[in-house]
Amino acid sequence: MAFPRLAAALPPLLLALTLSSPPATAQKIGTTIPEVHPKLETQICTTAGGCVTQQTKLVTDSLSRPFHDVNNMAVPCATMPLNATLCPDAATCAQNCVLEGVEYSSLGVMTKNSALTLRQYLFDGSAFSSVSPRLYLLAEDDMNYEPLKLLNQELSFDVDVSQLGCGMNGALYLSEMDMSGSRSELNPAGAQYGTGYCDAQCFTTPPFINGLANLNNSGSCCNEMDIWEANSQATVYTPHTCSGVGSFLCAGDECNKTVGVCDKDGCGINSFGLGAKEFYGPGLTIDTTRPFTVVTQFLTSDNTSTGDLVEIRRLYVQNGKIIPNTAETTNTAVQNLAGGFEGTITQDYCAARNAKDFTRLGGLKGMGGSLARGMVLIFSIWNSPGDFMSWLDGGNNGPCNATAGDPAQIVATQPDVSVTFSNIKWGDIGSTFKAEGPAGSAVASETVEKGVNNALAAQSGAGSERAMMAGSLTMSVVVGLAVLLGAFLS
Repeated sequence: MAFPRLAAALPPLLLALTLSSPPATAQKIGTTIPEVHPKLETQICTTAGGCVTQQTKLVTDSLSRPFHDVNNMAVPCATMPLNATLCPDAATCAQNCVLEGVEYSSLGVMTKNSALTLRQYLFDGSAFSSVSPRLYLLAEDDMNYEPLKLLNQELSFDVDVSQLGCGMNGALYLSEMDMSGSRSELNPAGAQYGTGYCDAQCFTTPPFINGLANLNNSGSCCNEMDIWEANSQATVYTPHTCSGVGSFLCAGDECNKTVGVCDKDGCGINSFGLGAKEFYGPGLTIDTTRPFTVVTQFLTSDNTSTGDLVEIRRLYVQNGKIIPNTAETTNTAVQNLAGGFEGTITQDYCAARNAKDFTRLGGLKGMGGSLARGMVLIFSIWNSPGDFMSWLDGGNNGPCNATAGDPAQIVATQPDVSVTFSNIKWGDIGSTFKAEGPAGSAVASETVEKGVNNALAAQSGAGSERAMMAGSLTMSVVVGLAVLLGAFLS
């Protein structure tokens, strides 16, 4: 979000303040508004030792905070086009600009223990304004981003999307950002102030990239794993691959979709879009009027953290039942996959979906490389005046009509939109959630295995051949899945 909107929300007295400081060669860190990172507890889990709580924190993006002329806080640096007087080159711009802290409640951010709530709009007493926060997970050192290395691991969290209607997107995703926030001599602020953002869209519009002036209309690119893009009506999870390792810049046609260095469309699963229209939504199998748990597993060719990524699997937990992502589909190419479709992302699935750029730029193996190296966890809430988020929940992708996602309609009819994420955990397959029987007792792995085999065969409708395929799953994967156990024990 651009600075002018934030500046407009600052008290007049604060805007009137001017700052002076001695010359320096680096971008300055302001002292007028302190930076106090909201705390958000997360957990790292192992099958041997259980889950250990971390005192991690959150930081908002560098462009969602006051970023101003060193001598006048009312003059922003983060504008496009850049102020030619303040920013004729990167070094001079760093000397002339100050990056301040921010009051997180003014961004619609609230945390308590392991829960994070994000709001799209805030009311100032007379009108609602859009704040649309985007936050990154900081490590316990409060200096660098927390690296999530999820190859042959899983990530789970609870989510409440009941207050997100058509056109909204409460997102939780991973990007292969530099863990220091691309901290440098000219950018000493780094991750502490939310610098270094990148994703597979390679946007060329940010006035600053990696804390430095974007003088050449560059794009900031990196592999992106969209774990969760959703509202109460539809959801999708999507890997996006790029040609480079880590965060890198693109220029010109490299940043474009058709011949670009990143796969902007990705290879995703939207259950509604595949034909399963009664699976996810209010009162459906996954009932979005109530909170539920989302589990995403990154399975490898040899069940180790050094193998190739071969499958991204989604599970849900609600009302004590563990539910796999539905395998129901009306898509003929997906129906005809060799070995059948299990509601998971595989390279064969991506081929059936004609995800050519995804495959060209590395496919699942490339995505696995990012997961092995480490990615940054990101939270956001947003809507889109350009397309009304129809790619997520409209047309063939969801039940929303053509205008339901118009932000003007959202703020007029349901301005109190929000999403809450909580109980964020990652670690060994099967370690971040439990399968329990009706009395709360731990489930034996043999029972889980039987449930997996029978459930997958029944869900696919492929009969004994599919059941034999499911039976070939290794025990480590089976225990991690714990699929549909509640249905067999209730």
